[in-house]
Amino acid sequence: MFPAALGHESLSVHYVADITMWNDIDLPLAYLITFRCHGTWLHGDERGSTDRRHNIYRTPHVPVNEKWERHNRQALRSEAPTLDARQRQSVANAIRETCLYRRWHLLALGVRTNHVHVVVSIGTTKPSRALNAFKANATRQMREDRNWNSPRSPWADKGSERHLWNERSVALAIDYVVNGQGGDLPDFD
Repeated sequence: MFPAALGHESLSVHYVADITMWNDIDLPLAYLITFRCHGTWLHGDERGSTDRRHNIYRTPHVPVNEKWERHNRQALRSEAPTLDARQRQSVANAIRETCLYRRWHLLALGVRTNHVHVVVSIGTTKPSRALNAFKANATRQMREDRNWNSPRSPWADKGSERHLWNERSVALAIDYVVNGQGGDLPDFD
């Protein structure tokens, strides 16, 4: 069906033809779940953002608003974290462990300095439950590994849960996570 890239660091996705195949059930084949470190992408940012009023598929994002972004930055209770190599490894380990424990199929994983992408098949589980499990277990693992000492979570509220309904969208999401995030990160520590 689609490539299983559990723990695989470099995966190439090749297309024979541009065919869109739909599954014949009312469940997505997988999800692209993304979550960010808090304070790394605020409303008003030039990249655009989504809020409860700008959250309809293919509609415009929140417009750029320097004043609103500045207000949001000043309202932060702490500086936005940047995940170092040890923290990124803790997060990756926690996500892999979560998938094994819950019998979810991890297809691709990308842990960057300020965000995480997971392509995962979770069956009938709600994607919000998977998102929350990934964030909670990543924080727990970093604390156990003694590389996150703050009482606050490093993660922004909520996250993105893109439904992947067909094999092509799954393959594109895997390619994006594995090859579309820049090269391997050096060990900055």
